[in-house]
Amino acid sequence: MGNVREVKVATEFSADEDAVVRKVYRRLVWFLILLFICSYLDRINISFAALAMNRDLNLTATMFGLASSIFYVAYIAAEIPSNMMMPRFGARIWIPRIMITWGLASAATMFATGPYSLYALRALTGLAEAGFMPGILLYLTYWFPSSYRARATAFFIMAQPITIMFGSSLSGLILDMHGFLGLAGWKWLFLLEGLPAVVLGVIAYFYLADRPETAKWLSPCEREVLLRALARDETNIQKSRSVASQGGIFRELMSLPVLLLAFTYLGLVVSLITNSTWVPQIVRAVVRDGSFATIGLIAAIPPFAAILTMSFWGKHSDRHRERRWHIVLPMSLAALGWLCVALLDNPTGRLIGLVFCAVGTFSAQGIFWTLPATFLSTEARPIGIAMINTIGMLGTTVGPIAVGWLKDYTGTFAAGLVFVAGSILLGTVCVFAIPRARKGILQPAAV
Repeated sequence: MGNVREVKVATEFSADEDAVVRKVYRRLVWFLILLFICSYLDRINISFAALAMNRDLNLTATMFGLASSIFYVAYIAAEIPSNMMMPRFGARIWIPRIMITWGLASAATMFATGPYSLYALRALTGLAEAGFMPGILLYLTYWFPSSYRARATAFFIMAQPITIMFGSSLSGLILDMHGFLGLAGWKWLFLLEGLPAVVLGVIAYFYLADRPETAKWLSPCEREVLLRALARDETNIQKSRSVASQGGIFRELMSLPVLLLAFTYLGLVVSLITNSTWVPQIVRAVVRDGSFATIGLIAAIPPFAAILTMSFWGKHSDRHRERRWHIVLPMSLAALGWLCVALLDNPTGRLIGLVFCAVGTFSAQGIFWTLPATFLSTEARPIGIAMINTIGMLGTTVGPIAVGWLKDYTGTFAAGLVFVAGSILLGTVCVFAIPRARKGILQPAAV
């Protein structure tokens, strides 16, 4: 009889927990996606601006790759300090601060007059935006229990393919505004895609709550249910954490699982940055006579396929409580896609390869970011998530320069894209090397 009562109480609590988490989804996820769309758009719009800007500023492929990389060098330099500031100031202040400053810096890129001024403006934008993505990923751990986190993270990461799809079409249309009011199309691009971040930054200050404890839109009962679920997760993680990782924050950061996660993300980022930086120019190489708008529409097909896949893949991972294969399989698909783009001559085959790249890279990323919180204590999490992201973001400096240099050296994208495929395959090796000690985290829970 007692067991029946315990099951009934657990079921009622689970139903309450599910209802509260759904309410948090409805309140936060769509808004965070909107913020990330603005952020990612200001990262990747230079790839479309390049279709006209490179000629106006006399940029070679190597110079353009360097401009893209400089953004990320500055971003990496400020990443960990920025994420350390968020717990101190709170998301309600720190996230709007990031958005307003990066929006202004991105819009100011319209004033570039040559390679050196472009380098300086992109570095300023990178400094301003540093900490946004790891800050939001940390913020999600404040609101979503682990059994719901893959879906929440996948929806948030979905902003990237949404931005590429939407940004591809929008950027192509804005570039066709060339000459309006005497401005080049690429100048309009930076202006019109930079200022919305400033507006959303102001809105975010009034819309976001730092943690569930301060959320006025949750009732006291709902706050209690959510906080109890989050505390239960933290207790389980503390129990499962190895003795070696309990020797202080530094030992946690230098632990094998955390370092392997960082190098896994490095492989993913090389694929991500190639997707966002070079795809418009790859499409133009395939569709040589297409207008900017046509190139934008074709470039939108792969991210659209990724959007259709990511939600299903996140739910599938949560339902089966499995992470390892849900990361490895899409990463392998992305590597196959880059090889198709590099080695096939058929335009249809290369487009299918780009679809594989987008679906695989973004689906893997959505699951990947559920893992750091399972290996890091609450105290180590702000630095740990930022450190993983920072090491991974080294791929944003290596990738564009390597692809650009190989393009200049060989005259085609093939060699650079083979390099990208190899990088993401090395990332899959790192995933397999992560210890399997935690059931339900990197492998299915026992039934």
